[in-house]
Amino acid sequence: MATKIRLKRIGAKKAPFYRLVVADSRAPRDGRVIEEIGYYNPVKQPAEIKVDEEKALRWLGTGAQPSETVRALLKKVGVWQKFQSAREAR
Repeated sequence: MATKIRLKRIGAKKAPFYRLVVADSRAPRDGRVIEEIGYYNPVKQPAEIKVDEEKALRWLGTGAQPSETVRALLKKVGVWQKFQSAREAR
């Protein structure tokens, strides 16, 4: 099963709010998820991003592919750099 780390929209109309989730790549955007690893609130100034670093690193280590947007968010909070340095240390 190919897994992806992507955003799941749960916000109201004109008020987006997203959860960072791990899901099967074939599942719909707002469909069934395997695990929630954080959230992203673009409405707040500055945007609020919370990621469970341990869960994110575990899923990245097992081969879950982040979407482009999620990769940018992970870079912003520093998780992506930790994953890259851990991968290079192997």
